Amino acid sequence: MTSIQTYLQKIPYFAGITPPELHRLQTTSLLHTYAAGEVIFTEGELSLGLFIVESGHVKIYKLSPNGNEHILRLCGQGKTFNDIGALDAGATPANAAALTHPTQLWLIPVDTLKTILLHNPVVATNVIRFLARQVRTLVGQIEDLALHSVIVRLARFLLKQAQNPDLNGVAITRTVIAAHLNTTPQTISVTLRELEAAGAIEFDRHKVLIVREDVLRTIACQ
Repeated sequence: MTSIQTYLQKIPYFAGITPPELHRLQTTSLLHTYAAGEVIFTEGELSLGLFIVESGHVKIYKLSPNGNEHILRLCGQGKTFNDIGALDAGATPANAAALTHPTQLWLIPVDTLKTILLHNPVVATNVIRFLARQVRTLVGQIEDLALHSVIVRLARFLLKQAQNPDLNGVAITRTVIAAHLNTTPQTISVTLRELEAAGAIEFDRHKVLIVREDVLRTIACQ
């Protein structure tokens, strides 16, 4: 386990941070450990601050009135979450839970983050750019859910998975993928078979291998 001072210097979010600010982060931040399935916070709670994943995977999700889960984001090592709640010091906008055991998270308190942003325009600009990228990502998710079939959504997810470590690992099960793509695990299994029949992938219970990326991209662009 690294100290947060060493760790933060590797995260683009905090590029341009000064040594005194790093020291403040080190002295005020706390490291928490969670078991797989353990809830980190629930929607509507008063935000305690910004979380950074030291190790493991975290899902950010919403629950429908009947209890169905939709995963908004999957966060792996080095990724931040609860940015909105930390920045406006308001309520948490979604739920968060650990997917792996152990999952270790740094918590940067709201007041610490606020002080750094007020005095460091470089870090403040980094945060603005990050939030802009997140808005683009959410707009893309809404478009996918509203306009595209499950096979297109899954093809796009698999292409992203090949490039993004946040979307990989034993924690990213078919149940998790289904909750992220707003469908069911059974539908994911059927759709994987369709992609295999099309010659785009090969898969078993534990692994999906892209064998024809060009075919997968053609399906993803439908």
